[in-house]
Amino acid sequence: NTQYKEKEYWDERYETEESYDWFKGYDDFKSVLKNHMNTQDRILMLGCGNSPFSEHLYKDGYRNIVNIDYSHICIEKMEAKCKDLAEMKWLVMDIMDLKFGDASFDLVIDKGTLDAILTDQSGFGHLCEKAFDAIEVVLTNVSRVLVNGGRFVSITFAQPLFRKKLYVRSIFGWNVQTFSIGEGGCLQYFVYVMEKGKQLSDSDKQLEIVNIKSRNDFLNPKINDIPNEFFEEDTNGDFLSNIQI
Repeated sequence: NTQYKEKEYWDERYETEESYDWFKGYDDFKSVLKNHMNTQDRILMLGCGNSPFSEHLYKDGYRNIVNIDYSHICIEKMEAKCKDLAEMKWLVMDIMDLKFGDASFDLVIDKGTLDAILTDQSGFGHLCEKAFDAIEVVLTNVSRVLVNGGRFVSITFAQPLFRKKLYVRSIFGWNVQTFSIGEGGCLQYFVYVMEKGKQLSDSDKQLEIVNIKSRNDFLNPKINDIPNEFFEEDTNGDFLSNIQI
């Protein structure tokens, strides 16, 4: 659904929708997240939406959370809803233009926000130039606001074949780990953990070299490189809205 990248769509949706949690909830991802988080972390939630994810984090002891979303309607409603969670902050801000200083956060979390940006694609498994450039802007800013040793956690339904190559970039100054949660197929989710200051693994360095050598192949993976099981294509192209657990 290409509307997912449009602010007007979200403003209209947040006018009436009170809460929606993309993919699974905090408890489902906690087993992975707890190994990469500390209760004293300064946490930035990218594109928080009206998900209860931040509330559950807060109630689990992670109090220093800044939530941002470019919809003022969303932020106003969530700030009012969570008024008793006094230490949590809510700001109207576009993830394409983070206003924070360098090294402001220990942890940055994305849960489905990058997926919304990537709905601007040319087809199944094919990333258009505009989407690629947008993701590079976001990830450059994420790396900038992270302290050395800080972590970027990205939660998504996107398989490593399609998503990991976006993260495996030396310019971001981090390594990449991949974890999976769920039963496989459309019920499987992935948690990518990037730690700033760590080097890419040798295999990821090779992946980056391959991608740099052929930007066209990077943006449009060869059909023979895609395993058969990935060709159960959603005919209406609305991947996100069909993942409602």
